[in-house]
Formats: sequence, structure tokens, C-alpha cells
Amino acid sequence: MTIAPLPLPGLITLLAVITFQATALQVGRARQRDGVKPPLMTGPPAFERAVRVQQNTLEQLVVFLPAFWLAVLLSNATAASVLGAFWVLGRVLYAVGYLRAPEQRAPGFAISFLASTVLLVMALVGCLMRLL
Repeated sequence: MTIAPLPLPGLITLLAVITFQATALQVGRARQRDGVKPPLMTGPPAFERAVRVQQNTLEQLVVFLPAFWLAVLLSNATAASVLGAFWVLGRVLYAVGYLRAPEQRAPGFAISFLASTVLLVMALVGCLMRLL
């Protein structure tokens, strides 16, 4: 079985990983700016917000990537890619909002969480349809 090239889902995957890498760089910058030496994970509020953005993005990435790819392969690659783009957008909005003020994180979180949930349902339905 050969798999057709999947450039759009591949691009979405790379954007998701780049988004996560950007959060890691943000933590590094915050460490340097605030003088927080590794392995410390606490410090000024701005540093702790950067750490929470990175951690939460990692936590969500673990759900997003398998749900995304299973939805791409077993359901609808175009719809999954659109939802994947919304997930990336949501994570960026989440990061920007949370870094400004914790109460500004909710819209971005909601967008990315909803996208992941729909992808998860698409993947589950795709799996079940192939089993039946």
C-alpha cells in the first residue's frame, strides 16, 4: 500500500511543532530575562506564565497530533487540515493571551480544545466505520 503525499497535513503538523518550539524559546527568554536558573520552574509571574503556556501546549499537542493524523487518514484530510489550522491559531492566541494576562487565555484555549475534540470524534468515527 502506498500513501499519497499529504503536503497540507504535513504543513499543519510542522506549524503545530513550530508553535510548540516557539513556546520553548519563550521560556528560555523568560529564564534569561528574569534570572531563573534551571532546574527551577518558579519565579516571577511572567516567567511562570511562559512555563504554563509551554506545558499546556505540550499537553494539548499529545492529544492533537494522533487525533489529527487519524482524522486525516481515516476521515477527511481537508476538513482535518482546516481544523488543524484552527488548532494552531488557537494555540497562538492562547499563548499571546496568557503571556499578557492569565484571564486572556480562554478564547485561544477554547478554539484549540474544540478543534482537538472534533478531530478526536472524526478519528473515532473513521476507525469505527472501517471496523464495521
